Amino acid sequence: MNRTGPVPIGLGVAVIVGVIDQISKWWIVEDVMRPPHVIEVTPFFNIVLAWNRGVSFGMFNEGSPGNVWLLSGIALGIVVVLMVWLWRSQCRLLASAIGLIIGGAMGNVIDRMNYGAVADFLDFHVAGFHWPAFNVADSAIFVGAVVLVLDSLFGWSEKNKMNGQ
Repeated sequence: MNRTGPVPIGLGVAVIVGVIDQISKWWIVEDVMRPPHVIEVTPFFNIVLAWNRGVSFGMFNEGSPGNVWLLSGIALGIVVVLMVWLWRSQCRLLASAIGLIIGGAMGNVIDRMNYGAVADFLDFHVAGFHWPAFNVADSAIFVGAVVLVLDSLFGWSEKNKMNGQ
């Protein structure tokens, strides 16, 4: 049986995430949010346009031009480390999680280079509390990180390696 190895799977996931992220941001920025406004989709979910010049939850969002280069450089450094980890991976689940993070990080780096900030547009809220707006790349990074943490806690990749998967 010919199976696809972990590296092509991880890279494929990264490319798919990056493409979906960039298409969704282009659509929001260039079409849906012209002019910017709030679209109430459900009682707990809106589509908005928020420019994040910082990192998660708007930290370091002071708008300094140096942030674009500094934060992009840090993200690219992390991507290099993740690529090494991906290359050494022997588990498809682990490779997919790493691919989610790589694709999300690259999607946000592309935004920083194109716009000087990351376009966030998904706005969830409950009882007057708004979660910070986020995007497809942020979601992929979050899911990938959760899978990596769960794998480190439960050893899924080690079990799969012992089973030959």
